[in-house]
Amino acid sequence: MNKVANTYWVDNRLQAQRVAARALPSLAPAHDLSREIIGTRTEIRRRGGLIPSWVVFVTIILATFALCMAVTIRTRAEKSAAAQQYEKISSEVNTLRSNNAALTSEVRRLRKDPRSIESASREQLKMVRSNEIIVPIE
Repeated sequence: MNKVANTYWVDNRLQAQRVAARALPSLAPAHDLSREIIGTRTEIRRRGGLIPSWVVFVTIILATFALCMAVTIRTRAEKSAAAQQYEKISSEVNTLRSNNAALTSEVRRLRKDPRSIESASREQLKMVRSNEIIVPIE
């Protein structure tokens, strides 16, 4: 029973569609309309409206190459800046090590040599012995 009822409804629908198609005979399929408006592929190429696929491919390759070059140049610049900074810090470290070694030898000398202790106390702390007389000179 369902088939009979559905068949009747489908038949009416198909008839309605056929009537609409007959009423508007000027409507062509979309494919034909696009050809009328845009033209064929040959006409589009002749007008210069369609870019060949090899041009798109070459453009993509060139853009990729330019991006790689930009990254490489930036990386080299950062590397040279880092090398300069390393050299600067390395020279500062060497200077500090030599200063450290000089201070270490001075501390060792001040702990063991009585003459160096006396000269350091006279120069830095302005100390004198009890039997010495100080004469100021202007």
